[in-house]
Amino acid sequence: MLDALRTYTLLESPTGDARALAALAEVLEADAARSGFATAREGDHLLWTLPARDTRGGELLLLSHYDTVWPVGALDEMPWSVEDDTVRGPGVYDTKAGLVALLAAVERVIASGRPHPEVRVIVVADEEIGSPTAGDLVRAEAKRATAVLGMEPPHPGGDLKTGRRGSTRARIEVTGIESHAALDPEAGVNAIDELIDQLTAFREVVANRPVLLNTGTISGGGRTNVVAGHAQADLGLRFLDPDNEETVLGALGTLTPYRERAVITSRLLAHRPTWRPNDATNKLLARVERIASDISQTLTGRPADGAADTNTTGALGVPTLDGLAPRGGGAHARHEWVSHQGIHERADLLEALLHQTSLM
Repeated sequence: MLDALRTYTLLESPTGDARALAALAEVLEADAARSGFATAREGDHLLWTLPARDTRGGELLLLSHYDTVWPVGALDEMPWSVEDDTVRGPGVYDTKAGLVALLAAVERVIASGRPHPEVRVIVVADEEIGSPTAGDLVRAEAKRATAVLGMEPPHPGGDLKTGRRGSTRARIEVTGIESHAALDPEAGVNAIDELIDQLTAFREVVANRPVLLNTGTISGGGRTNVVAGHAQADLGLRFLDPDNEETVLGALGTLTPYRERAVITSRLLAHRPTWRPNDATNKLLARVERIASDISQTLTGRPADGAADTNTTGALGVPTLDGLAPRGGGAHARHEWVSHQGIHERADLLEALLHQTSLM
């Protein structure tokens, strides 16, 4: 497993780098096929299938991804290393170690000859930017599943995730009218000024709500002697509950200009709905806790602030747990690390879970 993780880590795979992603995808597909999966692709996303053996239990869907936040060359500053139980390198924790543990577990399950349910795995190529091209695929597969397990990193120490904040990336664009800023300013409509007013007003919508709003990027204009004809801002929004999510996104979709002749458009770049803990998830957690106890592991679960593809399945009402990747720390940080022993622990747990004819 350590050799496999080293191979995956050295194949750097930043979101959007088609060549780098393709190189890792080829290796992952070969390893998945050796483990026993039938492999296919939908766009850049990897689809792995393990047919049921001697059981008619419902389909188990697992969600993972093979893109990382780290650009090619990150290995120069955060090289692969193993020191005692600590494994470091870009993407080891989020979430290449999870793929290693999963493939090892499936190989063992097949070798055992024991019954197991049908297992479907989606390995997403653009998860780190909100899975804008994977949402429909995740929703379609979730409708077939009786339970979903997310292969994202767990809480510190290894506990699972039973809910997630809603997460949306949105863009506000303003089209104004360019004119000479000194000779004929009234003929123009300043898109930057309009955007600033729109952002100020939108903050008032969010104020006093349990909503996180971050203006991540802003751009526009060109020269100081030209009235700006275009401006845009990208926003990051996090929600604790569906009601506030609906209200805030509704306001974002109905922006009206303050200046005559200004044109305002808004759109969602990526959207993951709020996933709140429910009875189905709690039942699944209790089942997984018992199975973990049977192999002398202790774990529990609680909601998380970060978002992932399990937002989509959990919000659909499909029993969902996340955080099945190995324990570690430093996601999206230069000190990212994963526990070597934790990889073995998660492979053992996944093997035990896959041997259940049904988790529900």
